[in-house]
Amino acid sequence: MSATEAETGTPHAAAETAVPAAETAAPAAGTAAPSAEAAAPAAGKAGPAARPLRRDAERNRLRILRAAAEVFTEQGLRATLDDVADRAGVGVGTVYRRFPDKEALVEALFTERLDKLVGFAEQALANPDPWAGLVDLLEQAATVMAGDRGLRQILMYATYGHDRVEQARARMQPVISTVVERAQAAGVLRADLCPTDIPLMLFMLSAAAEYALQVRPEIWRRYLALMLDALRPDRVGGTELPEPPLSPEEVVRAMRTGSFSRE
Repeated sequence: MSATEAETGTPHAAAETAVPAAETAAPAAGTAAPSAEAAAPAAGKAGPAARPLRRDAERNRLRILRAAAEVFTEQGLRATLDDVADRAGVGVGTVYRRFPDKEALVEALFTERLDKLVGFAEQALANPDPWAGLVDLLEQAATVMAGDRGLRQILMYATYGHDRVEQARARMQPVISTVVERAQAAGVLRADLCPTDIPLMLFMLSAAAEYALQVRPEIWRRYLALMLDALRPDRVGGTELPEPPLSPEEVVRAMRTGSFSRE
């Protein structure tokens, strides 16, 4: 990266026209690219120099993805590529060379996480106990979403990674529908629950976690237990709640420190 990039924050267009030699390993201007035969004898010189540059480029990519994971988890999708570059310790031009825009970075970052959510739904369906499968799905998905603000936003708003989110939804929807229908057929789930209720329930749980993040981030587990009791068709007694309620003082603290109060 040039000194100009580091000082000005190279825009997208400039990043594409100023790709460094470290990442392209292009031959010098006016010099013909060597043939395979010509390159072979020079491998002792050119080869070792090229490979470390490729490794450096991959290390930069991984560094950017790690930084983006932290930044988007903390700030959500409002974070900028400049924020990611600052956290990664690279110039913003380096980020643009690896990812042409924020859409591309978000999609690369959340692909694995979206696949994980799909996997939870598939595991729930594979569980021989219909109720236990549904409970596992809700708890596992809520655990992931409660700690990842960026993932919540990409699922709720689909402003970024639209195609990838739609693919995940297309895979999840029929599986979740089958999980719900199977539990209803077994008589362990109220008949009026719809498959589309599941993502809304997860959004509510993750919102509770975000609201009380600085006070009691695990408070969502209390509300999951309340939800599960409400999902039973003929509930007898109640489940012992895993978290106590917020005290009046904790409610005030949550109101003052929760991210909802700052946006």
